[in-house]
Amino acid sequence: MIPRIWQARSVDTGTVETLARALGVSRVTARLLVLRGLSDPDDARRFLSPSLDQLHDPMRMAGMAAAVTRLEAAIASGERIAIHGDYDVDGVTSTVILRRALELLGGNVTHFIPERLRDGYGLQPASFERLAAEGVTLVVSVDCGIRAAEAAMRARELGVDLIITDHHEPDTELPDACAVVNPKRPDCTYPDKQLAGVGVALKVVQALCGRAGHAAWLPAFVKIAAIGTLADVVPLVGENRIIAKVGLALLSKGPHKVGLRALLDSAGLTGKPIDGYHVGFVIAPRINAAGRMSTPDIAARLLLASDEALEPEARQLAEQLNTENLRRREEEAAIVQQARALVERDPAIGARTVLVVAGDHWHRGVIGIVASKLVDAFHRPAIVLSLDEGVAHGSCRSIAGFDMLGALESCADLMTRFGGHRQAAGLTMDASHVSDLRHRVNVFADERLEPDDLRPRLTVDAELSLSEITPALLGELETLAPFGPGNPRPLFYSSSVAIADGPRVIKDRHLKMAFRQDGRVVRGMAWRAAGREDTVSENKGGLDIAYAVGEDAWNGERYVQLTIEDFRAPGQSIVELAGAFPQADPS
Repeated sequence: MIPRIWQARSVDTGTVETLARALGVSRVTARLLVLRGLSDPDDARRFLSPSLDQLHDPMRMAGMAAAVTRLEAAIASGERIAIHGDYDVDGVTSTVILRRALELLGGNVTHFIPERLRDGYGLQPASFERLAAEGVTLVVSVDCGIRAAEAAMRARELGVDLIITDHHEPDTELPDACAVVNPKRPDCTYPDKQLAGVGVALKVVQALCGRAGHAAWLPAFVKIAAIGTLADVVPLVGENRIIAKVGLALLSKGPHKVGLRALLDSAGLTGKPIDGYHVGFVIAPRINAAGRMSTPDIAARLLLASDEALEPEARQLAEQLNTENLRRREEEAAIVQQARALVERDPAIGARTVLVVAGDHWHRGVIGIVASKLVDAFHRPAIVLSLDEGVAHGSCRSIAGFDMLGALESCADLMTRFGGHRQAAGLTMDASHVSDLRHRVNVFADERLEPDDLRPRLTVDAELSLSEITPALLGELETLAPFGPGNPRPLFYSSSVAIADGPRVIKDRHLKMAFRQDGRVVRGMAWRAAGREDTVSENKGGLDIAYAVGEDAWNGERYVQLTIEDFRAPGQSIVELAGAFPQADPS
């Protein structure tokens, strides 16, 4: 494991003290808020207590008025409307909430979600030909379409009206559509630019329901939107935080329609408080597995099921998602093992700045996850390619500070198609060019990255003594949730803590131990750290630990448990950074 550089941001102590007094919170929590750019008490209060009445007027979004007017006309005249979604969680949940809202308003609605291997990504001319043949006269895209100029042109030729709702970066010119709703349009003055695709779809639903006098319907859509928002890993600030926080509370509370109920039951979450972890690591992988391994329509049909008579079918669909998710995990594990072996055994791959690995018939539905796991394991940008009949299909993931899309643009002549963002991208190319790609992206990277850039970094929020971990602090930390980009889970560090018990290796992978400092003993778990047992044993008298604070339960008792993010021998420095941390790159 590459040792991580610990770093911490400095903040003005006077600002922290003022905010703590104004809010009646601890200095620890006030510091966390200031680090998140929330030094104004009113802003901080809204952050800590988000509510749906804080959502902006959706009609402030460019293109919204035209979109809603066209949808209302289609509903009134009984036109056949199709929602065109995307095969990930964001796209599926967007499809579900917009279709359900239009149906409740009396619309004649169907949906189409492309299959990854058969239909490709996004709006395609062939899809409009298919929908037009089915009598569709209005298509609404969700979570896709902002660069689909060719498909929009084909829709126009077929006499099909198109409304685009999306959150990805637009091209220099917008597609020719009767309405384009995207807060990232250059001419859009909407105050929140960071919405997920499902967030944009929710704004359309909010506008439609508000104009129809059904604003009370909105909470039922918010809980589905929360799943897509959390799964899409957008910054959890502004409206995204409102959607996620309120939606999680509604998911935990219930009641739910039969489809969502079956999904939660199959995931073992019935009757449990649902948090961001459950969405990110339990619910979202099941929904995503449908699009990765089979057809995303399994997940869409499940979440659309509302009639109690559909309970047997809903349970069957939920079980299908479980099965596909297990198959996804097996495929992923096998490819990760093969990819890691290539990195570790072949110096032509493993000794380079950017890891470029390729394998015959690797499942294209999971290579993006594999690329992410390589980045986590080696802290280097990674490109994972599946070779099939002479064509290489690639998925790319990056590290902070490296522009993956720029790297691909530097060798665009090698590829037939590519696109994405600084941190994640995809490509298609002739398989004979893999070696050239590896060489040229590494030339690009070597000119821009220093050896220190390839060392992982751990940003800690504050130093904390174990005695400061009180029930009151735990309660305050809970108000900061859910955590994600823009609002990361708080990480603390404590210096020179003694090992009171352990370390004990659990399931051959994890380390369990207890820590003592100034008479206070707290339990902790270091996941996947069994290989570092010697470091703990050699420093039992004093160890520096970085951790998140939480609670666990055993035999009906609740107790504090630290999730150990890293540990090291005492006396090492922490790199100081200035000011509040920057907002996450929404890409």
